[in-house]
Amino acid sequence: MYDGTVPPTDRKPTADPDRLAARFATIRHQTEALAAPLDPEDQVVQSMPDCSPTKWHLGHTTWFFERLVLLPWLPGWTPVDPVYDHLFNSYYVGLGSRHPRAARGLLTRPPLARVLDWRAGVTQGVLDLMASAGPDTLARVMPLVELGIHHEQQHQELLLMDVLHLFAQNPLQPAYLPGDGGTAPVTPATDTPRPLTWTDHPGGIHQIGHDPAAGFGFDNEGPRHQVLLQPYRLADRPVTNADWLEFMAEDGYARAEFWLSDGIARAEAEAWQAPLHWFRPEPDGPWWQMTLRGPMPIDPAAPVVHISHYEADAFARFSGARLPTEAEWEVAAAGQSVEGNLLPRGVLHPQPAGQTGGGGGPVQLYGDVWEWTASAYGPYPGFRPAAGAIGEYNGKFMANQMVLRGGSCVTPGGHVRPGYRNFFYPHQRWAFAGLRLAADA
Repeated sequence: MYDGTVPPTDRKPTADPDRLAARFATIRHQTEALAAPLDPEDQVVQSMPDCSPTKWHLGHTTWFFERLVLLPWLPGWTPVDPVYDHLFNSYYVGLGSRHPRAARGLLTRPPLARVLDWRAGVTQGVLDLMASAGPDTLARVMPLVELGIHHEQQHQELLLMDVLHLFAQNPLQPAYLPGDGGTAPVTPATDTPRPLTWTDHPGGIHQIGHDPAAGFGFDNEGPRHQVLLQPYRLADRPVTNADWLEFMAEDGYARAEFWLSDGIARAEAEAWQAPLHWFRPEPDGPWWQMTLRGPMPIDPAAPVVHISHYEADAFARFSGARLPTEAEWEVAAAGQSVEGNLLPRGVLHPQPAGQTGGGGGPVQLYGDVWEWTASAYGPYPGFRPAAGAIGEYNGKFMANQMVLRGGSCVTPGGHVRPGYRNFFYPHQRWAFAGLRLAADA
């Protein structure tokens, strides 16, 4: 049974096959542990087209290793059921047909127990392959296994996002995990947010993007390249619920002067009045929010979460500021420890920043909430997708989406790094996303 904690993941380069195999086994176990608190009925339902059932996440991450690792590289491997190739393919057009994304919740069969059995067999198959393969095969297989590990970590976060959205639709408001659980909160709860201050960052030419010498990075994180920045300022903490309540009190959701045209149209069409998962138990009473630990009163000092890019951009204009570019964010994060309220702490919801500290720099850059940036998701100079199906992983999504940085309270340990580029469409709200303000110096 999942106890609210997930061990941190080793992020060192995995040149050793035995160490990579051990890491693979750990990540596979972590996904199953995340699903363990759910009843079988919880794992088959799809609450909206953007979400996927837990059973589908378990199956898709298994399909990835069977289709891309075992079938090409383990002699004699026979698929358990050829139809799984259709059911659990996500968007890899080059690998064949796919079940419609919006209809994944209709897949009551295969039953969960059969998916878990298939999953166990594929896990053992990958371990057998890594134990028996020769040097030439390992040289080809290990990068695929490492990519698959990070792909599975992405689905661990998606699994929890989707479970929260599912449970938020249920009038019973069930908790994924009741109580506080996990480790101690990052900071003691307080009704008073940390005062917002600004940190100054010089302009000039800076290097951003993933450095291959640092270990794994997705293809969209490179190539490493130079950017020219003007001097800028970055808020030392994310925007809090108290800040957001002020925006709402000033009728921010209805004031078109703060909004992009597409944003205000979406807000009106979907009747946005507060962040996703906020609700009032009593008319005109205090706001609460649905969390993975069940309903909780809004903590004024915690970072606001479950907002779209449109909302983040509107709040920045309301505040007389703007969103940072992803280059500004990455330069500010350079040298910061990649630690914070991530999934290994087991808190499962954003926590307030400390009232003091931070060493004069920004705090909470990692964990708590992904931070929307002003940057459209596109290729870096010199980017080229890989040949074959792996080339479909990131490159074909480089249109109409916005970049987020930093990780959230449900991001697996060892999964984020300074150059990590998350991306969502600007109207999407179910991610654990918030914002940090920026301004010109």
